[in-house]
Amino acid sequence: MNDMNFTSPLADPVGGIAPQTTRVANLAHFLTRNARRYPDRPAVIWEGTIWTWAEMDARVSALAAAMMERFGVTKGTRVLVQSQNCNQMFESMFACFRLGAVWVPTNFRQSPDEVAWLAQSSGSTLMITGAEFPDHVAACDGIDRHITIGGDGADDFDTIVSEFMGASVANEPVDRDDPCWFFFTSGTTGRPKAAVLTHGHMSFVVLNHLNDLMPGSNVDNMSLVVAPLSHGAGIHQLVNAAAGGGMVLLPKGKFDVSEAWLLVAEHKVTNMFTVPTIVKMLVEDPSVDEHDRSSLKQVIYAGAPMYRADQKYALNKLGPVLVQYFGLGEVTGNITVLPPSEHFAEDADMRVGSCGHERTGMQVSIQDDEGRELAPFETGEICVCGPAVFAGYYDNPEANAKSFRGGFFRTGDLGHVDEQGYLYITGRSSDMYISGGSNVYPREIEEKLLTLDGLTEVAVLGIPDPKWGEVGVAVCVAREGATVSEEDVVSFLKPKVSGYKVPRKVFFFDEMPKTSYGKITKKLIRETLVERGLVTLEAAQ
Repeated sequence: MNDMNFTSPLADPVGGIAPQTTRVANLAHFLTRNARRYPDRPAVIWEGTIWTWAEMDARVSALAAAMMERFGVTKGTRVLVQSQNCNQMFESMFACFRLGAVWVPTNFRQSPDEVAWLAQSSGSTLMITGAEFPDHVAACDGIDRHITIGGDGADDFDTIVSEFMGASVANEPVDRDDPCWFFFTSGTTGRPKAAVLTHGHMSFVVLNHLNDLMPGSNVDNMSLVVAPLSHGAGIHQLVNAAAGGGMVLLPKGKFDVSEAWLLVAEHKVTNMFTVPTIVKMLVEDPSVDEHDRSSLKQVIYAGAPMYRADQKYALNKLGPVLVQYFGLGEVTGNITVLPPSEHFAEDADMRVGSCGHERTGMQVSIQDDEGRELAPFETGEICVCGPAVFAGYYDNPEANAKSFRGGFFRTGDLGHVDEQGYLYITGRSSDMYISGGSNVYPREIEEKLLTLDGLTEVAVLGIPDPKWGEVGVAVCVAREGATVSEEDVVSFLKPKVSGYKVPRKVFFFDEMPKTSYGKITKKLIRETLVERGLVTLEAAQ
């Protein structure tokens, strides 16, 4: 890639031994291997159709041949993908890998203008898109080559695959630092940035997931996909593919909890990856008790800490299957793990609030503003180093300079470790606010509020105040049928926290605004408060 040089120089020869090449297995070799070893085993199941590993391998080769011959894709070409979860999206990933191209998936719920930015900033020259996104195609007017999923013309994905079926495409030779995936950050501050994931570092990530998150994984794995393949769920399914296991996709449309549990029972699902808010929906719906879920071994949650009240409920409902990990897209989910054996419903047995210990091969360092490592129980920025850390942000030297210090990646999250190295997240550094000169960490207040009977979701954030600098406001969602007032919230908190930590205003929403991944973010809540006129624009900045 002429404009993407992420290859690190090899170390100088030591003792007369010349450095070896950095050649690694192309990630598409997982598919090649599965087609050889498990040709008739299911790779993808979706809406009643099963694609075996042999069928998927043939379809990926056909797509790769078309991308190469008709659309000029070569090693290093960036391919933008705007699609909901479907078998074609998973196939597009492997086709890019096979050619040594870079897979650039978007969050399909983003607006046309937002996706146009991703297209322009990534330098993509081919776009694969669902037919339901014509406005996104129009907005990406810098891309003149298109493949349409569910189209009706010559550029239709399945038509192209049929035309090139039978083509044999070998996996492109790749080096450790060759990019394979632009993983866009969520853009909680400013525009999303493209984190560069490479073939070599992703091989470590896959192995680490298999060892630390899903030990004992094998060809009998079956994963239910309940999150967009464009981000963490895509990495998780690559891990399942490495084990030879298949995946079940939910039907398109709104998330249906009952349908999810039905699929778990029907296909003997062994694992799923999701976020705490979706786990909460899954275990609180009556359908959880209407279907056989005895096949489940791991319900993996990440993306945000799970509130203790929700954690207890899920443990009592599902049993010892919860796996928590902490990891940003830039570290591809590889910072800490809290396995099922360390999840307990009783507080006396549980490290309450911990997201676990360091992942194999990774190191966590809690640092102050100058980069000095802090002692156990001292709060600072969570920094991390190890093979799972990404190569850097594409074409963004300023962001790279801010994000790395002394060899560590700076996560922007705040927390501390205990004497045994278990990590406790206080919150995002951007979530912390200062009231009357004192630091306030919203998570402490949120955890206490969730023990108030009648509340099901809460968020606390700071807004500017002319007297105190900043004061807190709380946004709450009451459980159906419950009656909770602002006075109830304030009086409940007063004996439990210092006065400056008590929110000055309490708002009640019917439901909490969430991102397309099911996360509750302070940025989105702040925007919603402004839109509803509950705080002024000036007060919310």
